[in-house]
Amino acid sequence: MGNSNIKQHIETAQKTGACQLCKLGLKEFPEDLHKLTKNLRTLDLSENKLTELPPVIGSFSLLKNVGISHNKLERLPEELGNLKKLESLSLESNSITALPASFVNLAALRTLNLSSNKLTVFPKQLIKLRQLDAVDLSKNKITIIPDDIQDCQAIELNLNQNQLSNLPESLSMCPRLKVLRLEENCLEISAFSPKIMKESKIALFAFEGNVFDTKAFNHLEGYDEYMERYTATKKKFN
Repeated sequence: MGNSNIKQHIETAQKTGACQLCKLGLKEFPEDLHKLTKNLRTLDLSENKLTELPPVIGSFSLLKNVGISHNKLERLPEELGNLKKLESLSLESNSITALPASFVNLAALRTLNLSSNKLTVFPKQLIKLRQLDAVDLSKNKITIIPDDIQDCQAIELNLNQNQLSNLPESLSMCPRLKVLRLEENCLEISAFSPKIMKESKIALFAFEGNVFDTKAFNHLEGYDEYMERYTATKKKFN
């Protein structure tokens, strides 16, 4: 798709506040987008060939939804933290190894998808985000959940297909965590301590594909308390 078609998308976005630039083979952030810094609310650059985001991204002060999945990003600019109204950010299938320190400033962020990247460490910036509801960190290479995870506000945390071998007991103190996905990691049954099973708010553990017989989970100390939470949540949504 040529530049004329991109300009057409930009012109439409000036009226609608939403710009869809998916699957255009883009290797660079289009310069014409700079015209939209004052009115763009949704930006989708998914399935292109972008290797970086320019600092100007921080000037789009009204952005609420950003999709840059399936690109070639390795890092994110510090200026991303200027997006104070950003609620949804999808960065799935890139090559990101870490988040900028400024990520803690995304105070309105509710959903974040970082699946299929190259993270080896759980991003501690996420623990500071008070509005965060759902985080997808699946298909990375994360080995440890930090001890100060108790301050994380997420309701659902997806850590499927990582390299976790342990769970910190501080998970039991996460105030809103209801769903914890841990499929295909390196967890032994001992990772699910009585404190986590009895005292956490987690009502759904997804744990298939770890290094224990799933039947052993049913015999854990605290399993009954876990099932009470599971059943109560199921009833709530039926």
